[in-house]
Amino acid sequence: MTPAPSPAPSPALLLELLCEAAAAGAAVIRDGETRRGAIVWREKTATDFVSEIDVTAEARILAVLLGRHPEAAVLAEESATTLDPARRAEGITFVIDPLDGTTNFLHGVLDYAVSIAALVDDELVAGVVLHVPRDDWYTATRGGGAWWNGQRLAVSTINRPERALIATGFPFKGGDDVERYVAQMRTLMTDTAGLRRPGAASLDLAGVACGRFEGFWENRLAPWDIAAGILLVREAGGIVTDLSGAPCPVDTTSVLAASPAMHAWLLDRLR
Repeated sequence: MTPAPSPAPSPALLLELLCEAAAAGAAVIRDGETRRGAIVWREKTATDFVSEIDVTAEARILAVLLGRHPEAAVLAEESATTLDPARRAEGITFVIDPLDGTTNFLHGVLDYAVSIAALVDDELVAGVVLHVPRDDWYTATRGGGAWWNGQRLAVSTINRPERALIATGFPFKGGDDVERYVAQMRTLMTDTAGLRRPGAASLDLAGVACGRFEGFWENRLAPWDIAAGILLVREAGGIVTDLSGAPCPVDTTSVLAASPAMHAWLLDRLR
């Protein structure tokens, strides 16, 4: 029997729960760091990997979240998705990436994170991105601002393209439009201070919220890659749309996140 819905808690209480769950997932990842060479991993697609760490971390995260809210829907990267699209606008939905940057993790590149968001009636209300190797906590609640280890975040105020540093993610799945991406990259390489590709979209979006990057774009991302990061950027004063300029959904979509000073210019160039 499906548990009866209960009144949604406040964004602050949801964020507290998300942080507890992120800490549980991070504990699994940190254990994996000590035995990286022995970790079992497989290909989901030719260049997209999943490891035992992803699966175990997701299970630990779900145990925390559903232990408190068993009625909630789940939208998660690995095997736990229970969200019925027809009921997406009802109640709490947890959106989970247990290990964003799996390829980085498997190779010892220190850019990977746990990313968890909570939606209530299809509206983002709380999010956390935990950069595991650095123990950096990026958190946001709707109307409550975005924070990094207790410090209030604000997007960059740089408004000159030639001084702007832009993050991106390379195409890596079959069907991605590589030629389109290369053309976009060529344009921005010549018009900005440079491009960066750290390899974890949640951290790229956190970087925009922090003002480290003036913008970030990618032509296709999944909802668990971006949900928490969207809220971080918006609560830090930034703009997040798809590449048509429409508000970015928590869905499989293109993404452009940027400061107000740079968003329109980037959207024009990327088109």
